[in-house]
Amino acid sequence: MTDSIIRLLQKMEDSILVGLLLAMIGLAVAQIGLRNFFGSGIVWGDSLVRVLVLWTGLLGAMAASRADNHIRIDVIFRYLPPGARQTATLVIHAFTAMICLVMAWHSARFVHMEMADGMTAFAGVPAWVCELIIPVAFLVMGIRYLLFFIRRLAFPGQENPDNPSGSRNSS
Repeated sequence: MTDSIIRLLQKMEDSILVGLLLAMIGLAVAQIGLRNFFGSGIVWGDSLVRVLVLWTGLLGAMAASRADNHIRIDVIFRYLPPGARQTATLVIHAFTAMICLVMAWHSARFVHMEMADGMTAFAGVPAWVCELIIPVAFLVMGIRYLLFFIRRLAFPGQENPDNPSGSRNSS
């Protein structure tokens, strides 16, 4: 039951990400075409593209955090013995969760201040609506990394309980 809910949420997340990416590309191409062929573009088009870049980037980060696939520098990590890797992974997950949750808190405060200011981003859309993805994305990532940390504590002997397929992106 929970696996099917998780898969549904992941498909929704992916669908929104793809939709935003297509909208961003489509709007950017339309702006270029309108400027080159008609000498003008959509007045608020560039502002919307900037907002779509923000949303696409943060939704992409959320998608990458699903299976702990964020970019990392793991030169030293590769040479650690298995026990030290386990400890390092616990520390990394705890630290990442903490940073993401602190970012969620402070970005929520920022969005609240933007709401109080009543600023608009483009075409009458309030700025806070465009920025709402920031605390939401960091909250989701913080919760995911907190769950990774708890899972590592619960299953210390497994090589990678966070990613059953064993695949991992690293840089």
